[in-house]
Order: sequence, then structure tokens, then C-alpha cells
Amino acid sequence: MQQPPGFVDPSRPHHVCKLHKALYSLKQAPRAWFHRFSSFLLRVGFVNSKADSSMFVYKDANSMMILLLYVDDIVLTGSDSNQLRTFIHRLGIEFEIKDLGRLHYFLGVEVSYLPDSVHLTQNKYTLDLLKRSNLLECKPATTPTASKTSLSRSHGSPLLDPTPYRQLVGALQYLTFTRPDISYVVQHVSQFMGSPTDVHFEAVKRILGYGLPIHVSPVPSLLVTYSDADWAGCPDTRRSTTRYCVFLGKTLIS
Repeated sequence: MQQPPGFVDPSRPHHVCKLHKALYSLKQAPRAWFHRFSSFLLRVGFVNSKADSSMFVYKDANSMMILLLYVDDIVLTGSDSNQLRTFIHRLGIEFEIKDLGRLHYFLGVEVSYLPDSVHLTQNKYTLDLLKRSNLLECKPATTPTASKTSLSRSHGSPLLDPTPYRQLVGALQYLTFTRPDISYVVQHVSQFMGSPTDVHFEAVKRILGYGLPIHVSPVPSLLVTYSDADWAGCPDTRRSTTRYCVFLGKTLIS
């Protein structure tokens, strides 16, 4: 911090305010807030996840709570509703927070509740993406990619402006959070970001989706993995490509 021009104290030119709290929009503010919030969670018994630094887990003999923190948005769930209410009340004492109730929208992901499942979609994100790309009225496809087509760098004519292609592919990568079934084809079209052609762009336009249901089962679900590989299937490098999909019960998770 510096004294503002025109208001410098000539007798104390280097004196500035000492901050007792981080100011919003300062570079240090997000780090200071995360340190403040995570210190509280660790103090009350949560453990920071090694897989995701923004996830905290609390366990005792009879219950479990999971908290996800993204800047100032918090998602909290657990196995004991009474324990959740007690902890939310404790959060309200420690911080100025507002309980928005059941989760319905978080980071572009919409959550809807069905009798036997929770449905995660990115409908609004997808519609905004289609509108921005002028593809809202395009003809839908039954599969995200043609079964017998293998794209090559030499296919088609180079695009005069590759920017729309790159923007669309980058946006589709975020869509794979709720659509792991398009992960392979999105990864495939990502290989041509350097010099995309009209054929590659047509492949991108084919990628459409609606959502991924997550089925809640009272009994443990079976984890099943399917995998397949071609033999030297890439026309450019002659490398083999491995594909796989993982189901937890009826839910495609990877």
C-alpha cells in the first residue's frame, strides 16, 4: 500500500494502513480467505483431501460430512441431517454466510432431484454454447462421432480463422464434467487445435449432449470397466488408441 498522490504526509511519507482483514479484489485476498476458512475446518475436525485441495472431509464413528469450497461458494453434504444443521449453525456463528438450501446450481452444473436418482446437467451452459456458436438449430446426431471415421491432419481445407474452432473445443472440454461419454471424441478433436480444417469443424459440430444421470442405490453398486484399443489406428502417427469407460452401477463415471 502507498499513500495516494496529493495526500502524502511529508513528515511520515512511508506510513500506510495496516490491514487487519484482506480487502476484496486484492491479489492476496483469495489466499487469505482460503487460509482463514480452511484453518477453521481443520480446527473442528475436518481433513483436507489429498486429491482435491478444495475438498474437506469429516468422519466420526457414525457419520460423515463432505465440504467443497470454491472461492466463496460452499457445497456441504453428509450422512446425518442433524449433524449438518448443527455444523451449518456453527458456520453461521463463525462467518457471515447464507444457507441457500438444497443444491440446484454450482459452477455451471445444474442439479435436479428424481425419486431414485440425482441428475446432473449443464443444459444452460450447453444452450449458451450452441447460441454462441450459431449451432442451436443444427440437426442432432445419434452418436458424438462416426464409428468408422478416423480424423487426420490432412483431412479437409484449413480454416481461415481457427479461433471459433478452438473456443468451441475448449468449451466442450468443460462439458465433459457431466458428459464423460463425449470425453474421447473431445480429446480427439483437441489434437487439431494447431491447424484445424473444415472436416475437423464438422466433427466438432456433431458433439451434442443432454446430461448424465447419477443413480442412488440403497445397496453397494458394482464397479465395472470396459476397455478397447485399435491397432495403429491413428493415420498420422500410426499409434494405437485405447478407449475405456467405467460404470458405478448404472452410472457412467469415467
